[in-house]
Amino acid sequence: MDFSWSNEEEDFRNTVIKFLKENWDPSKSDLLEGADDNSFEDMREFRHKLAEQGWLIMSWPKEYGGKNASYMQQMIFKEESASYGAPTAGGAEDILAPALMVHGTEEQKNNHLPPIAKAEVLWAQGYSEPGAGSDLASLATRAKKEGDFFIINGQKIWSSNAHRSDWMHVLVRTDPDAPKHRGISYIMLDLKTPGINVRAIEQMHARGGFNEVFFEDVKIPVANLIGEENRGWYIAMTALDFERSGVHLVIGVKRKIDEILKYINEEKTNQKFSLVKKITNSIIELEIARLLSYRITSMQSKGLVPNYESSLAKTFGTELIQKHARRVINLLGLYGGLAKNSKHAPMNGIFCHEYVAMVGQTIQGGTSEIQRNIMATRGLGLPRS
Repeated sequence: MDFSWSNEEEDFRNTVIKFLKENWDPSKSDLLEGADDNSFEDMREFRHKLAEQGWLIMSWPKEYGGKNASYMQQMIFKEESASYGAPTAGGAEDILAPALMVHGTEEQKNNHLPPIAKAEVLWAQGYSEPGAGSDLASLATRAKKEGDFFIINGQKIWSSNAHRSDWMHVLVRTDPDAPKHRGISYIMLDLKTPGINVRAIEQMHARGGFNEVFFEDVKIPVANLIGEENRGWYIAMTALDFERSGVHLVIGVKRKIDEILKYINEEKTNQKFSLVKKITNSIIELEIARLLSYRITSMQSKGLVPNYESSLAKTFGTELIQKHARRVINLLGLYGGLAKNSKHAPMNGIFCHEYVAMVGQTIQGGTSEIQRNIMATRGLGLPRS
């Protein structure tokens, strides 16, 4: 792995930093979780600016309007954006669009890729179900073909911002008699279609970003099917092959470390050294996590496919996020448990929120247990049982 930067990469980093300083207020970083509708509109406005700059779809091939940006440029953009607390790409442009480019019809590409590129349409993802999370291929939402339509019945869960979205791309079961991976289809649907009910999931840190989505006799045109019927599992994996290193999560820890160091320096105490010592491990582990992320980018740049390496980076990074939150709460003592509404809460209660919100990091996107199984079997060559 080459630890140096090319002149072109350094110039690009400086361009990104300049753009962020001119177009994003770091104090709004909390709205990345979609705290309220007004804040969410601020985020959408920023994404429009990214689209105008061409950075929302920088990874897309030039034939679809993208920049065909290198993996390293994409990493630099995500790292600097996360460091500044700004929203990054990561919606339909990174997940749905690659599948459409490879498997979609010309009509589907013409209808959906331009609005995605311009950030005009917001998409939600419908994969997980109450009984199909880690074992996603066990999904039970049924799509029965009747003439030129699919009739969909079932439920999806943990759909981020579905209550604000225009469309959803979903995995549904079209052949209940086939082996579980082979009877799944990948379909796009308009969330305004009759029979769809979106219900917010209240979380313990009081944010309403996640939703349950219920389908009752929802009639969707067969023309909305992506690729072949019953091949949806493999088509959806196209998007997941565009591995993400999670650097935006890791660099988020750096921002939190900087905040706690600033707090310690401003405190009138003779215990500053011992307080800083308590988060030294976070500082060291942050650099390890960052290098693990860059390792993935380096592999991709050489045409290699990260496999267990992605699981390693994901596990180490998300567990670091949780460990750092615990360390800061322990450092702050009882005051660390005060929420932002309290006038006595250190740093406006941000770490109380972080401590609670980070619980799900080692679950979403594949649990740490599953990631360790991948590392054991694909990385160490151990048997599955």
